[in-house]
Amino acid sequence: MKKTLLTTVMGAVAALGVSAGASSAATLDDVKDKGFIQCGVSQGLPGFSNQDSDGNWSGLDVDLCKGVAAAVFGDATAVKFTPLSAKERFTALQSGEIDILSRNTTWTASRDTQLGLNFAGVNYYDGQGFMVRSELGVNSALELSGASICTNTGTTTELNVADYFAANNMQYELVAFEKADEVVAAYDAGRCDVYTTDASGLYAQRLKLTDPAAHTVLPEIISKEPLGPVVRQGDDQWFNIVRWTHIATLNAEEFGITSANVGEMMGSDNPGIKRLLGGEFGEAMGIPNDWAAQIIKSVGNYAEMFDRNVGPDTPLGIARGVNALWTDGGLQYGPPVR
Repeated sequence: MKKTLLTTVMGAVAALGVSAGASSAATLDDVKDKGFIQCGVSQGLPGFSNQDSDGNWSGLDVDLCKGVAAAVFGDATAVKFTPLSAKERFTALQSGEIDILSRNTTWTASRDTQLGLNFAGVNYYDGQGFMVRSELGVNSALELSGASICTNTGTTTELNVADYFAANNMQYELVAFEKADEVVAAYDAGRCDVYTTDASGLYAQRLKLTDPAAHTVLPEIISKEPLGPVVRQGDDQWFNIVRWTHIATLNAEEFGITSANVGEMMGSDNPGIKRLLGGEFGEAMGIPNDWAAQIIKSVGNYAEMFDRNVGPDTPLGIARGVNALWTDGGLQYGPPVR
């Protein structure tokens, strides 16, 4: 999620003999040969990529990979998941261990230009926030002067906190740990007043606390964290398939196409719907022309994915906010299929 150990990652990539601009063409052929997509996910972040006791993966990031599998194979189950730490994720993609990285990863300039990676879109607009115990009666991050703050070490989270508190002439004490679960445990034990990370992470990690309902995520967002799927540079065909999988779910929501009515909507006279659900656009990417229909049938439109995994009726209880469609004042905007 944050930019961690970039120099170490670049060194590891070099050790693998892969340059930052290395070509990795024909990913689609490789995927078809093995019969499934290998998707890199988190080691457990509820709502985004999390594994249950039976070994089944679910979450917003997981659904994106299932959508790609549906587009390629017409089968959303034709995907296997590799849980990865923040340190491992980029080298796993560069080395070919995974085909897609869909793991709450922030799109940044260094990652986009120095690691031989391409971000295929933003499936969740996020930003760094703060969580406190509700009993403290704090309603704003501007009331946190003098607080002790728990977070992960070696991330831009620390830098963002320093900038925010300096800009607002506030004092604080940083309590940093290497692993996310260590941060959660320290905060839960009362070793600090505040927990800070990406807001989506706060909502997810809150579920691990002894009494989740006793904690409040404050309204301030102090950074930009556009999260989305990542592929290797050098393979435009695969990049297009992953990017347009996400776009298809956005356009489906805008057109009112859902997993329940997609069959009926395939008979629509609306030109835009006809192009999305049929036409020859799949053929141009090397996949079946009903690619978008298969995606929507399998994982639904973006609203269905959001509501099912992280929305107001889930344990995370996240409102659409900036992740609403552009027609509803949000940032999610699907370029047209035409």
